[in-house]
Amino acid sequence: MLFDVIRSLLAGRPVDLVSVLVQVLAVLFVIFCILPLHECAHGWMASKLGDDTARVNGRITLNPLASIDPFGALCILLFGFGWAKAVPVNPHNFRNPKRDMALTALAGPVSNLLAALAGALLQNVLFVIPGIPNGLLLWISVFFSYYISINVMLAVFNLIPLPPLDGSRVLGAFLSYRALQAYYRYQQYIMIGLVVLLFSGLLDYPLSFLANAVSDGIYWLASLPFWAFW
Repeated sequence: MLFDVIRSLLAGRPVDLVSVLVQVLAVLFVIFCILPLHECAHGWMASKLGDDTARVNGRITLNPLASIDPFGALCILLFGFGWAKAVPVNPHNFRNPKRDMALTALAGPVSNLLAALAGALLQNVLFVIPGIPNGLLLWISVFFSYYISINVMLAVFNLIPLPPLDGSRVLGAFLSYRALQAYYRYQQYIMIGLVVLLFSGLLDYPLSFLANAVSDGIYWLASLPFWAFW
């Protein structure tokens, strides 16, 4: 994301300003439209499983003002992955707290993957519509490429099994209550360590490797309805 652009500028490498602008537009679209969808998915799933805390607090909404965390949004702009304001969930309202908490957490990353798949399908639609100028087609396609990449990276990042990310709740379904309490006791320190890893770039390769594998699968799925056109 923009952190790579900054590094390129500092190293004296050329930067395509139009490409950067398209990238920023894709990031802003994700921040204002997809992050609320991610959090809304958490709240919706929790409500379906018996906990109406998010609904009572007005968090089952696509209003970006209810979901945007400034620092998390900045991380998305800089690195391509980050977070929003967590949806309030009361696991005591669930019939099976550990299982239902895991399903509620999983709903967010799944919404990102579905959003990425929708973007890939729309990107393919562009190539079968006649009459679109090649220049416009190129930049719209670049926008969708960034959009898909950010959504996939958000899904992969949020599935890291470290608190407070969604992956920690998924992992929690497989831990004993005693292990779970010990796991979350150090949440604040783990969060600080995670931010350090983000800024150091040590997470770049493993996250990129996983995100590329997931992206390949999404592009393959999105191509299936269009095989007759290729």
